[in-house]
Amino acid sequence: MGQVTFKNVSKSFGSTNIIDGMNLEVHNSEFLVLLGPSGCGKSTTLRLLAGLETVSSGTISINGRDVTELEPRERDIAMVFQNYALYPTMTVAQNLGFGLKAKQIPPKLIKEKVNEIAYLLGLTHLLNRKPNALSGGQQQRVAIGRAIVRKPKVFLFDEPLSNLDANLRLEMRAEIMKLHREIGATTIFVTHDQEEAMAMADRIVIMDNGSIEQIGTPTEIYFQPKTFMVAGFIGNPSMNFIKGKISNKMEISMPIGRIKINALLNLGEDIEVGIRPEKIKLADSKSKSTEIKVTVLVTYVELLGPRAVVKMKHESGQELTSVIEHDEIESYKVGTEINISLASQALHFFPKN
Repeated sequence: MGQVTFKNVSKSFGSTNIIDGMNLEVHNSEFLVLLGPSGCGKSTTLRLLAGLETVSSGTISINGRDVTELEPRERDIAMVFQNYALYPTMTVAQNLGFGLKAKQIPPKLIKEKVNEIAYLLGLTHLLNRKPNALSGGQQQRVAIGRAIVRKPKVFLFDEPLSNLDANLRLEMRAEIMKLHREIGATTIFVTHDQEEAMAMADRIVIMDNGSIEQIGTPTEIYFQPKTFMVAGFIGNPSMNFIKGKISNKMEISMPIGRIKINALLNLGEDIEVGIRPEKIKLADSKSKSTEIKVTVLVTYVELLGPRAVVKMKHESGQELTSVIEHDEIESYKVGTEINISLASQALHFFPKN
């Protein structure tokens, strides 16, 4: 359907850089998610592609065609907004067919296409209703249907699920993924919800301060974070970080102890050592040189259905968070000391500089 290329794209408002020299290639038929904290530039990136904002420098192309200077209507893109942007005085059928009517498609063909999309999205029985008579989920389906009916090269979604409640978000997430599989269109989806991104994306683009921090599959982003920002942003609870120093070529010294590692690092370098909460385990009786065994005080336990979050504190003041299974909870009593282990293969290293 559509291959999208950003080449050295920048966007500034006055002296403020919003997007800083972005280079990004979106593959044909890919479901790409732009993820990052508020203000990182992800929605601006979408608006630049849609033509709703002008590029300060660089180029944007779709299927090899430079669209940087083209009007939005000339780019063959459809966008679904957070607030649905439906016409309140029009029926569902009229909303679905509005874009086709603007292109002067014959009324008979518009009706056929509208009925086809309505059936696909389960809207057939709602075609004569107006938006204010619909639920939030139904309105979102209409907004998506209005985009699909035009069969554009690229679909853009700007946080389309953020106004829905938790259960409806899950339902609509499944609907969007089902539609993507059936239609096979190139889709760029903006969200600040990492769970949403991990569940939906072929690849995720992590953004911060107008720049790309990392691009990868959900598995790569979670298990192989390339920067300190990505490591801390992805995961709930977030990754634990411990300050460390390279004490010799294959050993790290930390407030909670020393650990041998199977990697060559710079002697004397200050680093942040990261470990995912689910990788902190109760220590067993066997000692390994590639593990740190630590005594900590359990300070808090929060039950979350089949799992629990445990907060603990080392005598050095270092705090750690662990995620455990429900059947382990008896071993983590608040106010008691326990022995935990951190394996070197579960650690991530981020130089301070």
